[in-house]
Amino acid sequence: MSVLMVPKDTIKYPSLGPQVADWMEAYLIFGPGDMRGKPYKLDQEKRAFLSKIYQVYPQGHPLEGRRRFNRAALSIAKGSAKTEFGAGIVAAELHPEAPVRCDGFDAYGQPVGRPVSDPYIPMIAYTEEQSDELAYYALYVMLSEGPLADDFDIGLERIMRVNGDGKAISLSGSPNARDGARTTMQYFDETHRFTQAKQKDAHRTMMHNLPKRYMSDAWSLETTTSFTPGEGSVAEKTFGYAMMIEQGEIDDEDSKKLFFFHRQASDGYKLQHEDGTRNREQIRAAVIEARGWERMLEAAARGEETAWERPDLLINGIVELGMDPTTDINYFERVYLNRPVKATDKAFSLAEWESLKVLFMPPPRSVITLGFDGARWRDSVGLVATHLKSGFQWPVGLWEKPLTAGDEWEAPEEQIDARVELMFEEYEVVRMYCDPYLWETLIAEWAGRHGEKVVVEWRTNREKPMGYAIKAFETAIHARELSHNGDANYSRHIANAKKKKLPVVDEHGNALYTIYKEGADSPNKIDLAMAGILSWQARTDALTAGVDPDGGSIYDKRGILTL
Repeated sequence: MSVLMVPKDTIKYPSLGPQVADWMEAYLIFGPGDMRGKPYKLDQEKRAFLSKIYQVYPQGHPLEGRRRFNRAALSIAKGSAKTEFGAGIVAAELHPEAPVRCDGFDAYGQPVGRPVSDPYIPMIAYTEEQSDELAYYALYVMLSEGPLADDFDIGLERIMRVNGDGKAISLSGSPNARDGARTTMQYFDETHRFTQAKQKDAHRTMMHNLPKRYMSDAWSLETTTSFTPGEGSVAEKTFGYAMMIEQGEIDDEDSKKLFFFHRQASDGYKLQHEDGTRNREQIRAAVIEARGWERMLEAAARGEETAWERPDLLINGIVELGMDPTTDINYFERVYLNRPVKATDKAFSLAEWESLKVLFMPPPRSVITLGFDGARWRDSVGLVATHLKSGFQWPVGLWEKPLTAGDEWEAPEEQIDARVELMFEEYEVVRMYCDPYLWETLIAEWAGRHGEKVVVEWRTNREKPMGYAIKAFETAIHARELSHNGDANYSRHIANAKKKKLPVVDEHGNALYTIYKEGADSPNKIDLAMAGILSWQARTDALTAGVDPDGGSIYDKRGILTL
């Protein structure tokens, strides 16, 4: 079994955790799922986690009675009900009688619990749908359908105490910094998905807001499944911070304010046989270990009550998923064994991409190519330039739909047009490849101004040409023929790109791929990545056609390419 727990100290601090655990089991019910409405139960590991995160400083300490940790993070495998667990903690923090803060000590030196005065608890998820349907919805069901329903005014976006002196709210994506300005507790769910700059900035800002409610002893909770290495998610940053503490690289008072618990299946399991078929015994053993469920399965076999009804059936279902040859084994290993594993559906390695960053900018009138891609409505539009001589790329335009905008949002055509014209004024643009979908008129205007041989419609829905273009782009990355300026948005779009196998092959019989984003309404955009691929393909074609990288040899008097 592989566990990272920070800190590992054996000092016995007094804790409100057992009181909080007892309160949760006495007053809460299970949320959405097979056990919905039944009395809530905690397994031993979750009880131990509560005992840790609710530790307080003992009598006689300068911080007597205050929380030992102002930040807690739990990283466990998919299917372990971590979101519901987080929602249960929020319920306790919100309730007007739950024992979640220290109100002195009894004769045995143990803390006496009290509720929070005027709690304000944002529940933050990476998309609105995830917040409303998972974390917040779990809280909604646990309170509205349980014995505490009369204690709250329960709505679809906020849950308040009936007397109005405290609430929990559902927030999504990248909340405004003011949303965390007076938090008494904040809950970030599925932080492995917090990969966008706005999400990470919101997390950082809200962490810095915690001291504003000093009297309330404010704190923050994160729950997640293991991250994908190289994405730079909040979960990855938290894991890295915990590792630095574990390895002694950080040794200050601030480091002592984090409690971090991560459990994964240990190394050594062989999930596949040498012939590529799945190994059922090894998969089952790894799944059980990743959950720490050896004792629970033994107890269930003896007929004893556990936190789960029939945990053996849950394990069997996960094992069958792992045995399915169409299941991505890397994805399975990351989410069900909780191991940090690179996703095989990622089109590009972010770590490899970031290694190509250089300090360079082509001078004015340099010969360049452009790539243009994006949706006119409800999405984003990207424009990327490539220096013909060096292969250096940089994004020159990005227009993304704001998270708060509705479906009526439209990319600003005038701004896009002005940016394209500026590039033609400042540089020698020899080719510009444009995906024409819904932009046919504007692209035709560009072609009319600069020549049909310069501005070219390049449809990204053509399978074989697209597959070869992506292959050339990926080869350029591996061979380090391509470099870039390290733009954060460009790197984000590269990291968001997923690959999809096409029903066509190259001249050697190898499968070709296209790229796509994870969902039609996903905030994880990829248009700069696609624009970069088009810009690179335009460079390749220009060099093949004999365009002089230094310019000046193939233009007529008007500056129009004559190839």
